[in-house]
This record gives sequence, C-alpha cells and structure tokens, in this order.
Amino acid sequence: MRGASVMLIATLALVGCGGEEFQDLKDFVRDSGADMRGKVAPPPEIKPYEPFSYDNSTAIPDPFKPRKAEARNSNRSGQNQPNLDRPKEELEDFPLESLKMVGYLQQANVGYGVIRSTDGKLHRIKIGNYVGMNFGQVISVSDTEVKIKEMVQDSAGDWSERESSLQLVE
Repeated sequence: MRGASVMLIATLALVGCGGEEFQDLKDFVRDSGADMRGKVAPPPEIKPYEPFSYDNSTAIPDPFKPRKAEARNSNRSGQNQPNLDRPKEELEDFPLESLKMVGYLQQANVGYGVIRSTDGKLHRIKIGNYVGMNFGQVISVSDTEVKIKEMVQDSAGDWSERESSLQLVE
C-alpha cells in the first residue's frame, strides 16, 4: 500500500508540473501573424498579340528576307578585299581566339612570335604571315605581342579591316 501511495503522490506532482510550458511563446507565435494577412495584386491584363507587318511603306527592312545586293561602284567592290587566290598558311585553319603566343625569338634581326595552336604544335610567325580564319595578316611582332590586321566581311558584302592581337601568355 505504501508503494501505491508513493506512486499516487509522484503522479500528482508530475501532473501539477506539466502545465502550459512555454505558453508565452505559443501565444506570441499564434498572435504575431494575426493582422498580417497578405494581399496578392491581380495579374496584369494581357494585351492581345499584334503582329508587325513589314512592307514597302515602312523604313524598316524585313529581317527574315534576304537583302538584295545593291549596285555597287566597281571601284569600291574590290576595295579591302583580301587575296582569295593565295595559298593558305597552316595557322589559318585555327580561330584566332584559340591561338596563344608563348614566346619570342630573334634571328638575323627578324623577330618571330612563337605561337601554340590547339593541336599543341608550336609555330613561328613573322611580319607578313597569315593567321586565324579572317584573313589575318601579321603587321608587327614584339617580345610581348603579335599585332594582326584582319579582313572581315559584313552582311552587305563590304570588307573592312580590324586590328587584333595575341598577347604573350606568362
């Protein structure tokens, strides 16, 4: 009987201690979002698609139709055009961006750039050699840089020059 009474007293003590633990936190969590109900704005009105009509009355040419070659002055058509009949050099098979200058040599007062191609081979180039896929011709070679004049053709068929360079890679 004594064991039962001790059990009864222990049970009552535990029930008395159980109460509402962390009631203040539970009240805070319950009440913190009470007046914060979100309101979602309605989606914007979707306007119907209106296709643009390219016709002869607008100044904007249709980008989806090939342009007709305009009659060009015969003196102008060959201006800046590279020599397409000359034999290609080995480094013209590689994009200029893929070539790396890795060194500089000087022999008999002629400066040579040492170029590594993507196939891992080393090539010597000097002024006048061709590199890259845009008819790039070497115009100067220094110990830190190879300058190249490229010939690029625009959508109208005109050729223009641009300068590029290969910097020495440390």
